[in-house]
Amino acid sequence: MHRKPDWLKIKLPSGDEFKEVFETLKSYNLSTVCQEARCPNISECWAKKSATIMILGKICTRSCRFCAVTTGNPEGNLDPDEPEKVAQVVKKFGLRYVVITSVNRDDLEDLGSSHYARTIEAIKSMNPETDVEALIPDFDAREEFLQKVIDARPLVIGHNIETVRRLTPFIRDRRCNYEKSLSVLKKIKILNSRILTKSGFMLGLGETETDIIETLKDLRDAGVEIVTIGQYLQPTRSHPQVRKYYTPEEFTKYHRIGKELGIKYVYSGPLVRSSYNAFEVFK
Repeated sequence: MHRKPDWLKIKLPSGDEFKEVFETLKSYNLSTVCQEARCPNISECWAKKSATIMILGKICTRSCRFCAVTTGNPEGNLDPDEPEKVAQVVKKFGLRYVVITSVNRDDLEDLGSSHYARTIEAIKSMNPETDVEALIPDFDAREEFLQKVIDARPLVIGHNIETVRRLTPFIRDRRCNYEKSLSVLKKIKILNSRILTKSGFMLGLGETETDIIETLKDLRDAGVEIVTIGQYLQPTRSHPQVRKYYTPEEFTKYHRIGKELGIKYVYSGPLVRSSYNAFEVFK
């Protein structure tokens, strides 16, 4: 197993701002991907009162090998008041930009798409000046479910490709698919070309440079405007080991390649995550 390099060392969560975010989310019984996915940037983001709110519960119906989120069967459980709770938290913190993401909910008839739409609509109703980014699951690439989210008018819709084509069958759940993810991104553009699309993937799982460039080309061809590239970090010993720690210089290289390929914005770095500093990336 490779030793974690110095540039990946992070400070532990602390401070009054961190505590305020934690207590507020707890009081509304809301989850964040920051906690559930064990994001390395939790201390920095929460200190800025910035959090990516995870809706549709804490239990994911899929089991991707890289992910730390709990998997299982939520049995159709859903908090009908969650959209309003999320909107209230956004208002409390005065957020001008918020990212909403979720677990997969294959147990729901519409895969959770209506709940997504209601959450976005509640945020915009209570916080008319707030821009919303929706980081969605694939919704099985079904246009009627994608349309529900599009009709709620988020500024950005993101869907992560997660890893390169060659590694997808070994890293992602069998119900996930590289081509399906590309299809989701393409369909969003077809259904509404004005909505900005975003995707991200991890390095360090055994991909080659050829794989990385192929992925960047595929995302460009799907019309994606914003791409994030970050270092895979092993959440627990039961998850796949890191095959390589990329240097900051290598991440800079892939930023340059992505831009040269014609992607409008490539945010690439060891600690970059799909929703990390999302507003700054958008700007």
